[in-house]
Amino acid sequence: MTVTGDTSDGVLSEGGRGEPLVVLKDVQKHFGDLHALKDIDLTVKRGEVVVVIGPSGSGKSTLCRTINRLETIDSGLISLDGKELPQEGKTLAALRAEVGMVFQSFNLFAHKTILENVTLGPIKVRGMKKSEAEAKARELLERVGVAHQADKYPAQLSGGQQQRVAIARALAMEPKVMLFDEPTSALDPEMIKEVLDVMVDLAQQGMTMIVVTHEMGFARTAADRVVFMADGAIVEENTPEEFFTNPSSDRAKDFLGKILKH
Repeated sequence: MTVTGDTSDGVLSEGGRGEPLVVLKDVQKHFGDLHALKDIDLTVKRGEVVVVIGPSGSGKSTLCRTINRLETIDSGLISLDGKELPQEGKTLAALRAEVGMVFQSFNLFAHKTILENVTLGPIKVRGMKKSEAEAKARELLERVGVAHQADKYPAQLSGGQQQRVAIARALAMEPKVMLFDEPTSALDPEMIKEVLDVMVDLAQQGMTMIVVTHEMGFARTAADRVVFMADGAIVEENTPEEFFTNPSSDRAKDFLGKILKH
């Protein structure tokens, strides 16, 4: 794998970053003839915010989905907090509970209230008492700014509010890492900021985050590291400052030239 840019420990361990939390080594993934992930090596440290960007079809979402085995891999190794991701079964379910995931579509249960959506996982998976789960859920809904909507159903909320509920639902499981797969791409422009604000707040509080996004402003302000992908491979990774002002690969220069003009 060719990685350009300074990814030395000096860059990554600023601010007392922790140990490696998510590690991908030589990960390969095919969809039929399409080599969707090529030789992926990536280490995300505890408390680090890594933003993955690149053109459509570059493998960003596939990468995100392999980290909790929503997509299987053909070969290579993925580990979370020192434990390799199992293929299936209860051990996979237990490990998956450590990974919060927020999708493009909010994936809320339409027939359950907002409060029920957020308490379901802690009660069913973590075995939390209902009263305890509800108290925690209300706290999280307050944190993402939708506490007053707790008794409504998803369809009664705007897209931005639903996505903030989805973030609260993921946080309710007390995950070790949060994955965001283009969380704002289905939202109207005026709703994007309210979701990004919640994500910036999370980043500032030390949550380990891997974010696939087209929002370059978020990448610039909230990321510790930008990972640029093209054609299924990691082409370069660097600090936001260095990546946006001085990209080292022609592919990244071309990509930034197209998007930053608009």
